[in-house]
Amino acid sequence: MRPMPPPPQSETAGASTTAANEEADELVVEEEAAQADTAASKASEKKRKAQAAAIDKIKKSKAFKKRKREENDSDSDGIAEAIFAERAAPLPGQMANCEICEKRFTVTPYSRAGPDGGLLCNKCGKDLAQDNNNGKDQKKKRVAPRGATRRQVASNRLDGVIGCKNLMTMCIQTLVNNIDLADDLGDMPASIVDRVARQVAKRRILTPISLNLFLQSSYEDVTVYDAARLGSDDLIRIIQMVPKLTNLKLKNAIQFKDEVMDYLITRQTSLDSLYLHGSNLVSEECWKRFLVAKGKNLKSLRVYFTDKHVNNNFTASLKETCPVLKCLKIAHNQQVTDAGIEHIAALEGLEQLGIQLITPTSTEPYVKVINSIGNTLQTLSLTGESLADLDDRVLDAIHDTCTSLRKLRITHSEMMTDVGFVRLFKDWANKPLTFIDFEKCRHIDSAKPRENAHLHGLCSDGFRALMSHSGKSLRNLNVHACRHIKREAFEDVFSLDKEYPELENLEISFCEEVTDFVVGCIFRTCPKLKNLNVFGCMKLKDVRVPKGKILVGMPNAMGIEIEGTED
Repeated sequence: MRPMPPPPQSETAGASTTAANEEADELVVEEEAAQADTAASKASEKKRKAQAAAIDKIKKSKAFKKRKREENDSDSDGIAEAIFAERAAPLPGQMANCEICEKRFTVTPYSRAGPDGGLLCNKCGKDLAQDNNNGKDQKKKRVAPRGATRRQVASNRLDGVIGCKNLMTMCIQTLVNNIDLADDLGDMPASIVDRVARQVAKRRILTPISLNLFLQSSYEDVTVYDAARLGSDDLIRIIQMVPKLTNLKLKNAIQFKDEVMDYLITRQTSLDSLYLHGSNLVSEECWKRFLVAKGKNLKSLRVYFTDKHVNNNFTASLKETCPVLKCLKIAHNQQVTDAGIEHIAALEGLEQLGIQLITPTSTEPYVKVINSIGNTLQTLSLTGESLADLDDRVLDAIHDTCTSLRKLRITHSEMMTDVGFVRLFKDWANKPLTFIDFEKCRHIDSAKPRENAHLHGLCSDGFRALMSHSGKSLRNLNVHACRHIKREAFEDVFSLDKEYPELENLEISFCEEVTDFVVGCIFRTCPKLKNLNVFGCMKLKDVRVPKGKILVGMPNAMGIEIEGTED
């Protein structure tokens, strides 16, 4: 076989040249790539060093320290990197990519942040906001006005707080606002504890947990002004935690049942005073057991809204079971009748008597009680619509027997006359009273309400006799709805040559003859007057109220209360 001839010399030289060129090109590309990598690495290193320097600078800033303190986080690098990322965000006017749709857009001060920390374009930002609001615009929260509202100011005035509150009042309100955080009231005086209890009851926030604040083993008096949210076990706990209990006062104690009363009977407590309001579930037999067990030391017994089980037998047993009783009040009761009232006449030494019944009663039992124990009475309170038929014999008995009264209340009488009130106060051996309440002692005739030929109720002469006898010492006077007192009587009583230095509260609502002049005379003759109620006095038009005084019930468009500014 014949061998192949060698290639021509020209072809061999061309192939060698081509290979050499390709190798040279590869070397150039590799050199350019190496140079590019070196430049990129240098840029990356420079960027990393700049970022590290920026983070180090951030760690020395006040913003970093504040954020670390607020977040209470020990990861300093993470906090610094987060701040760096926030500061590295595009500024308004710069271009950025949308985090959701990745489109380029111009950053504005109103560009929204995306879920992952990036920025969103206008369309995606609106869509995200709509999703968050569920298609509804969020309403701007109403910010409460600084300071007290108008309603709160009016409430404070009715409570006797005019102007700025003192430090003690503010501290008590702060404690009540955070009553759930309090563990103990400490060694506060009894008066301050009572003020706290009143505020808690006013807001209806007394619970079985906050009840513990008012129970200490060293206490002798326990007063709960609103026990509506307390159960029988909570009321039993009061008796358990206060072994020295002598005075117990419970309002709205609807869960004070036989089991609570039986537990009180079994305890070695010597009660001096018991005040129960709304405890209508205590049976008659349980009351009997209590009076037998605890009545020998009982000095004050007050029961309110016990419609069924406090009856005539209850009052009949007080003579034997409560020999040292000084105060007796039975209010809003349906079972006590004339016979039950007559049993009270046997309670010698009684100093305070209050009766408010629902069943209509007659005059004779009250006359018998007053003639029997009236010489020791200091407080006599006969209220309620059951007294509508009481006549002047009650007033005559008070005049002839009572010589130690300081407080007298007779309301809703339709048969007492103005002549009887005059006889009561004329030449009365009793010292001037400090409290008088003759609310709704007036003539009632639906056919002729303005005619009062027989002068039933407290009228002009009776009002003059009242103020002549007790005006100098009176602190509280209530003649609400005594509409037959004439304007001339008011002008005579409050004439400028007279003065009533102790009068603080005056109720003349629905006295139809009260005028602007009468009210002005009242303010001038009563220097200590704080509250004057004039509801229903429709002749009042333009009263000038002295500074610091409170006039309640003005029939005008300014509201029901005015605090005067006149010097």
